[in-house]
Amino acid sequence: MKILEDLNPQQRVAVTTPPGPVLVLAGPGSGKTRVLAHRIAYMIDHLNIRPSEIVAMTFTNKAAREMAARVRDLLDPEATIQAAAPKGISMGTFHAWCARMLRREADLLPVTREFVIYDESDQHALVRQALKEINLDPKQVQPSRVHGVISRAKNELIEFDTFAAETYFAEIARRVYERYQQLLLENNAFDFDDLLLWVVRLLRDHDELQAKYRSQYPHILVDEFQDTNTAQYVLLRLMAGEEPDLFVVGDPDQSIYRWRGADYRNVHRFEDDYPQAKVFLLEQNYRSTQTILDAAMAIIDRNPGRQQKKLFTERGDGVPIVFNEAYDENDEANFIIETIANLTYSKQAEPGDCAVMYRTNAQSRALEEAFLRAGLPYRLVGAQRFYGRREIKDLIAYLRLIHNPVDQVGLLRVLNTPPRGIGAKTVDALLETASRADLPTAEVLLDLADGEDSEFAGVFAARARTALSGFGRALKGWIDVRDKVPLVGLIDDVLEKTSYREYIDDGTEEGYERWANVLELRGAAEEFEDVGLTTFLEHVALVSDQDTLTETQNAPTLLTLHAAKGLEFPVAFIIGLDDGVLPHQRSFEDPEAMEEERRLFYVGITRAMDRLILLRAFRRRQAGVSSLSTPSRYLEDLPPDLVEGNLNTHRSWEQALYQRQTRWDASPSRPVEARYRVGMRVLHPTFGEGIVMATETDLDDEEVTVEFEGGETRHLIASLAGLTILEK
Repeated sequence: MKILEDLNPQQRVAVTTPPGPVLVLAGPGSGKTRVLAHRIAYMIDHLNIRPSEIVAMTFTNKAAREMAARVRDLLDPEATIQAAAPKGISMGTFHAWCARMLRREADLLPVTREFVIYDESDQHALVRQALKEINLDPKQVQPSRVHGVISRAKNELIEFDTFAAETYFAEIARRVYERYQQLLLENNAFDFDDLLLWVVRLLRDHDELQAKYRSQYPHILVDEFQDTNTAQYVLLRLMAGEEPDLFVVGDPDQSIYRWRGADYRNVHRFEDDYPQAKVFLLEQNYRSTQTILDAAMAIIDRNPGRQQKKLFTERGDGVPIVFNEAYDENDEANFIIETIANLTYSKQAEPGDCAVMYRTNAQSRALEEAFLRAGLPYRLVGAQRFYGRREIKDLIAYLRLIHNPVDQVGLLRVLNTPPRGIGAKTVDALLETASRADLPTAEVLLDLADGEDSEFAGVFAARARTALSGFGRALKGWIDVRDKVPLVGLIDDVLEKTSYREYIDDGTEEGYERWANVLELRGAAEEFEDVGLTTFLEHVALVSDQDTLTETQNAPTLLTLHAAKGLEFPVAFIIGLDDGVLPHQRSFEDPEAMEEERRLFYVGITRAMDRLILLRAFRRRQAGVSSLSTPSRYLEDLPPDLVEGNLNTHRSWEQALYQRQTRWDASPSRPVEARYRVGMRVLHPTFGEGIVMATETDLDDEEVTVEFEGGETRHLIASLAGLTILEK
């Protein structure tokens, strides 16, 4: 009975239940992978089910490999477990299984068995081609945004002939969708979403094929069931039939990929579609202390319409959760470094035991700089280091070129970024012209800014000359004002004249993250207003020097909350517990999105094994503006008896600032004179026009509350906001 050893009572009941529809709701750290592996081994060893009749669906190849290894350990060495092996278990991702099935059934497809699978860059290139063929400019209609619409439609099993276009953009997407699909078939290709879509189509349209696969794979297991989308759920239903042996494991409370099409409601659909299904709860946690679990349950229990779980552990209560309110994001990062240093010095943890989690990638900037200042290594998971990200390197290249026009590396990076019609042949001609004239390349561009009067005007064709001279004029303008305008003003002018936001923010989650990173860099530049461009670029060069980092396992991990799912750490920090950060401001008007934000916090809490440290900042820079922040509403849900630190101290920094002013400055201090009045119309360089709704002064600044035309309300610090009064 090796297979049933080391299972707790809840796990053993789930593993040994008779064949049929089974739903296992597995709490975090409750051993869901163990249950799946033991269930497969039990089916083969105790129920005498042939391995070739079993298909196990996962979401990652890593999960499939881990599950296969565990099954091998439980069974006799002769047992065969190979993906796609005819005599073994079919174990792998949904997409891999569908690709194999489509190649087997290629005679029923409009492509051959040798079809290729286009990756994301291939897909975007095909969308660009489709846009051009229907006479739309890819510079005006972003291919990645259009492809996002197409992908979501496919995940919902909506094909172009049933795609409802209720807006102008949706009509563009429908037209592109139709041509995009035609181009895929012309290239004998599928995209990732097609793999699911075409399998569903074949099974729906061919009863004999459906019967064949139900007979071939009568036993189906699914991991991370809460992450399935509509296409995956329908696929499982078609394969399983009305009386299936369908064993699914998941946790709706950990469904955090709605933006990818995942739909936790498939868990409820499963119970509705299979009323005879047996439901088991896995509530014993092997990862966290009871204090951490109690905090997690206090957070997630506020979400409506969910199956209640009472998570428990035999590890004991452990130490209290720590809460700290920092002054700003830099102070937040310094507190983390000091805490890790203290835990290491007292031998309570190793640096590699620690992880810092955050809602958005842009939050890593202050953390990375703090680690580098302290000379400490770190590991960044799931994203490039802040100063290595494409959009940051683009903007830094612009600033370097403005500061030093002979910087040819920077010039070549930004010359056609964003695209301005300067192709490879034009670049070659530009370089050759500069070489013949024995001039820096930028000098030729600056001369071309004179248009027809340029000595180099005749070298280039009209279209190329227009593009080059336009860039030359912009560069000349920036060079002329680089020492006359504030650094942030220079950055804003570069962003505006290049239409960089339109280029980088395509309406997708990734596009939003990229623009947030740009605004984070803009905010960082505000700290260098008094010293200027030269010092700022020196700072960036130092921070981005990768030679200061060593790739070592014994270093703290920095990662987003989304990337943390499935991982665990002895010591976990969660930063940015401010409204607008977590939960994210884009979720405020969407109840379902707010529920997912709460699940995301729950996932973060349950990554912690021994220690959990929560942080927020009294002031936080968002969208390039430093302003007073509001504590995350989630902090109100934490039981105070579980937390070390006052969860209601968000006025403490105001008191500290007052004490600092009165203690350090012996002269009488008066609040600054208010410049703004309620009802004024103002203009913000990023948010546009708005109306002042409230204003408040303190000893060193004025805080202005502005409602902008888009309906968004912002609390701004007057000295930093760059507001222009339009109407008093």
